[in-house]
Amino acid sequence: MKELVEHVLQTSFETLGGETIERAKERVIDVIGCILSGSRADGSKAICDLVREWGGKKESSIFVYGGRVPACNAAFANSIMARSYDFEPVGTFVEGKERPSHISGSTIPTALAVGEMKGCSGKEILTAIVVGDDLASRILAASNFGLGFKWDSVGIVNAFGVVGTAGRLMALNSGTLRNAFGIVLNQLSGTFQNLYDAAHTFKLLQGLSAKAGILSVLLASKGLKGVDDPLFAERGYFSLYCDAYDQGLLKRDLGRRFYADSTIKPYPCCRATHGAIDCALSIVSENDIRPEEVEQIIVRVSPKTLAFAVGQPFVERGVPQINAAFSLQYAVACAVLRRSVKLEHFEEEAIRDERILSLVEKVILGSDGIPPEKHLACHMTMKVKDGRVFEKYVDVPKGDEFFNPLSREEKMEKFLENASFSRLMSREKAKELLGWLQDLESLTSLRRVVRLLSP
Repeated sequence: MKELVEHVLQTSFETLGGETIERAKERVIDVIGCILSGSRADGSKAICDLVREWGGKKESSIFVYGGRVPACNAAFANSIMARSYDFEPVGTFVEGKERPSHISGSTIPTALAVGEMKGCSGKEILTAIVVGDDLASRILAASNFGLGFKWDSVGIVNAFGVVGTAGRLMALNSGTLRNAFGIVLNQLSGTFQNLYDAAHTFKLLQGLSAKAGILSVLLASKGLKGVDDPLFAERGYFSLYCDAYDQGLLKRDLGRRFYADSTIKPYPCCRATHGAIDCALSIVSENDIRPEEVEQIIVRVSPKTLAFAVGQPFVERGVPQINAAFSLQYAVACAVLRRSVKLEHFEEEAIRDERILSLVEKVILGSDGIPPEKHLACHMTMKVKDGRVFEKYVDVPKGDEFFNPLSREEKMEKFLENASFSRLMSREKAKELLGWLQDLESLTSLRRVVRLLSP
């Protein structure tokens, strides 16, 4: 634990490297864009209203809806909006293996809230994001986390990353930061059942981990004592949550390689559906297939993906937007019908479109031929009524920074589309905000950014 604490506190901006800094800025831009669009998702306004009702010390801003509240509450609300359309950065890539993760949606709103409270510079904020993301990524990778787990890492592992980010910005000493990690161990929770039930609580975890992490840092700064070794104690994190773990992943290349979410998502839905979306879009566009021509669509994914929430039959359950966002059948039907998968396709009217429901019935899910470890891969066979058959295989869906990245232009256009969907700002103001974020390391404070994000 000592080496990890020192890594969080002693890493300097100057040692990060240009690529690490640019990717961190891209994650900041993506998360803020997703906060803007996520403000319109079901439940977001209610949560922000509740946080404003709590009141308290005016430290940090609730984005979009406005109001200044304690930093932990601002990060709570903003993190939830960031996750609302399941559109924010995902998928940490550690030592050649991608792990399902949603780390940035907690650490970045934390950095913005604490950074606003403490008057931190852009360089300080970026450094805190990088070390927090790296810490959470290493813990997640060491845990061998995957879609087959029953607990959701967002409400558990993210909290450690938040402590690292907030503790760095609040300039804790090593003993106090270690206590903060020991305190947050007692605030970890989260279940994948939220996704199976299409419940609002799937995004609540994003904010709960942010709030828990900041609260732990504040408690430690007031002298409260936490567990000595929150990771490796007999009743610590790894003992509680993992049947097996790889301790070496925590320290290998520490300070030389910085891990983080490595996918900027092109579609506002679960990453496990993106391979199927890519297949469907490719087949219908390359062969000019109209929805009424489709007879059957066979979608093959890995056994773990099929057993995950996205493999459930698309029937009415829970919150319609969340239900659609975690459905392979809906994702494929949407791609075939609309030749795109966009934010507006997850509004209730679009989800209940009879043409979608007709196509859903033609989507058959299976897992034969896809190895278990290929949790993002998809093979699709599309049969049309005149007897033609089309096939497509996608190994890594679009968006992965290492194997199939979005272009810089696509990433920036995604931000502008998110801003437009929010109805908060004109395209001109969105471009102004984007300009400040692209030059984040040059800012002496977040004042200009906050002004544009808050009414």
